Amino acid sequence: MAFNFIRAAAAGAAMALCGTGGALAAVNLPALKIDKTQTTVSGLSSGGFMAVQLHVAYSATFAKGAGVVAGGPFYCAEGSVVNATGRCMASPAGIPTSTLVSTTNTWASQGSIDPVANLQSSKVYLFSGTLDSVVKTGAMDALRTYYNSFVPAANVVYKKDIAAEHAMVTDDYGNGCSTKGAPYISDCNFDLAGAMLQHLYGTLNARNNATLPTGNYIEFNQSEFITNHGMATTGWAYVPQACQAGGSATCKLHVVLHGCKQNVNDVQQQYVRNTGYNRWADSNNIVMLYPQTSLAATNSCWDWWGYDSANYSKKSGPQMAAIKAMVDRVSSGTGGTTPPDPVALPAPTGVSTSGATASSMAIGWAAVTGAASYNVYRNANKVNALPVTATSYTDTGLAASTTYSWTVRAADANGAEGAASAAASGTTLAGSGGTATCTTASNYAHTLAGRAYAAGGYTFALGSNQNMGLWNVFVTNTLKQTSTNYYVIGTCP
Repeated sequence: MAFNFIRAAAAGAAMALCGTGGALAAVNLPALKIDKTQTTVSGLSSGGFMAVQLHVAYSATFAKGAGVVAGGPFYCAEGSVVNATGRCMASPAGIPTSTLVSTTNTWASQGSIDPVANLQSSKVYLFSGTLDSVVKTGAMDALRTYYNSFVPAANVVYKKDIAAEHAMVTDDYGNGCSTKGAPYISDCNFDLAGAMLQHLYGTLNARNNATLPTGNYIEFNQSEFITNHGMATTGWAYVPQACQAGGSATCKLHVVLHGCKQNVNDVQQQYVRNTGYNRWADSNNIVMLYPQTSLAATNSCWDWWGYDSANYSKKSGPQMAAIKAMVDRVSSGTGGTTPPDPVALPAPTGVSTSGATASSMAIGWAAVTGAASYNVYRNANKVNALPVTATSYTDTGLAASTTYSWTVRAADANGAEGAASAAASGTTLAGSGGTATCTTASNYAHTLAGRAYAAGGYTFALGSNQNMGLWNVFVTNTLKQTSTNYYVIGTCP
């Protein structure tokens, strides 16, 4: 859909942005002088759900507060894309808020997320457009109810009186307010970024409406913190002049999370530069961190329903842990230091499989000099929630009579991974429940038969949520049923 920008100047700026990306080589994310008690997070749509996840799971880090635009309660999807697209977006009356509160308390008691007591001093800003057809206002109503269990009512602002579609709202840039479409930024004559930041931080200096210095924008190496898992190799930051390495100011930090189809690959740098955050940051010494998903992520979305990891909403979730590591890096400086380029670790050798059962496999490898830990990948997906400090790992929850492939990466003390090992394959033993059943059919036929489901134009295996490709009658896959309502891509022996 063509952009319907209100101001010609804004349209010109958007066109200019198309040619600005990637002009400079990505650098390591700098260590800056940050007041760690002044760290906050906000996001739109999938970024809104992700902001809630970070706020709740890492409440010790984001105790200052969070802003959420078109999101929903913590763990709303409960690991199901059907729940995500249904009750958490289109039919919010079905959101089990009390259950999600209970889950939050349980996980906090288990140490999977930070103590909920950290949320008692938080400030929260919520926004829902009355015309939002993607994430209905009811989802934000449920989020308000969810926060009632943890955050004092006086600390929560909930604005839902602007006739806006699904978008980040500004007072001078984007589509018409009632328009739904890329770049999902809309001019509604309301400075949402400013309202949000002033609630989270209190009274701020007036925003800088002048042209911001190009040199304050940094494209940084995101692969230091994570590779794959739906995240891009680079992210972006806006660092006010006074906050740059060597500066004397102690600054605040705000993490901004884009929505689906809003990363730099999708809309160039429009979300990074034109959502209004940076003008407030420039006059108030707030560092803005813009992590980025990749085109490999489902619709460029953040993982808020489990497409990448079953632990997606816990501290151990790969995307969650990566963003936390970025925050820790930015906040680790004294104003004059930038970490050296990391020394890449070699690939582990001697990777092998052994001890197969019907549902598990042991993976072993030789130690790597300089490694602090290791990460194990099954079929290119990370399987260990916590770093592995030994030279072996038992992968569980596997399907019987199924062949898998594992690789291993060494990681240094900062969590930066080295090269991947050569793959080692292994086949699980036959289960006691008989021979698995395989069906070969088009993706369309699989969905009609209930072996798979469609979402965002793609097809996913029921249970395993494996991406099977486009939802149509032309793409064919073989699905193996390994248990009731659980299918994986594969063949039967």
